[in-house]
Amino acid sequence: MRLARQIHNVPDDGVVAVGQACDPRPVTQEVWAVGAAYEAYVGRWSLPVADLFLRWLQVPARRRWLDVGCGTGALATTVLGAAEPAEVVGVDPSEGFLNTASARITDPRAAFHLGDARSLPLPDHRFDAVVSGLALNFVPDPARAVAEFARVAAPGGVVAAYVWDYAEGMAMTRYFWDVATDLDPAATDLDEGRRFPLCRPEPLRALWTDAGLDAVEVRLLEVPTVFADFDDYWRPFLGGQGPAPRYTASLPEDRRRALRDLLRTRLPTRADGSIPLTARAWAVRGTTSRNFPG
Repeated sequence: MRLARQIHNVPDDGVVAVGQACDPRPVTQEVWAVGAAYEAYVGRWSLPVADLFLRWLQVPARRRWLDVGCGTGALATTVLGAAEPAEVVGVDPSEGFLNTASARITDPRAAFHLGDARSLPLPDHRFDAVVSGLALNFVPDPARAVAEFARVAAPGGVVAAYVWDYAEGMAMTRYFWDVATDLDPAATDLDEGRRFPLCRPEPLRALWTDAGLDAVEVRLLEVPTVFADFDDYWRPFLGGQGPAPRYTASLPEDRRRALRDLLRTRLPTRADGSIPLTARAWAVRGTTSRNFPG
């Protein structure tokens, strides 16, 4: 199968879519479509965590990479800059995200395709490294997706992914949902920490093991997420991009103002007004049956 190119379009310690309030779709439906809004929300923290992930993987140079759920291109950008790949193919179901990725990445080694992680439009045993960054928990059938990762991985290839720890380690959303559910108990069911049980070490390890991958490991990745001031923290929640911003957009103005004001009192704030938080992700890796070819 020929892959069409669309160019236009580890540390020693081991720690390594715009909706509006009038939109009739339910709050629980995810909106992941507009690259700029995603970048302002959580996308800006994607590059540093991708760098930690790649340093952990230690994939040799000149390998063929597949980035599943490539989004706006943070992981693909990092692979191109740090891993000396022969090629990087990105697949994502969002045309908006692919447009952003294509605009930011003009390296001739890169190609992007519209596609579903559960049915990748790619041949068997094609890639030396199959990776997915911050996307797997949004796939309706993650076991089927990981089976696809293994299918397209070359013999001895690395299959790896990472997801934000929404339950405890993604501080910007943890503060948000703690305040939101204090004001509105019905928001509890929207909290990613409750909705995404996959974002923990044990479920990730089981998912990789059940897919028949060998040498499965799980690693914690953590990066600082410092906001310049409260507006820098709050403004992305008004963009409707992702579960928390979509919930914010669904609120009437008085309830949105109450949420904002209570959040302002809860967040840790330095004397200069900056807000020092951290973002934690869990990463998992495994291999298929043979080592990389020499």
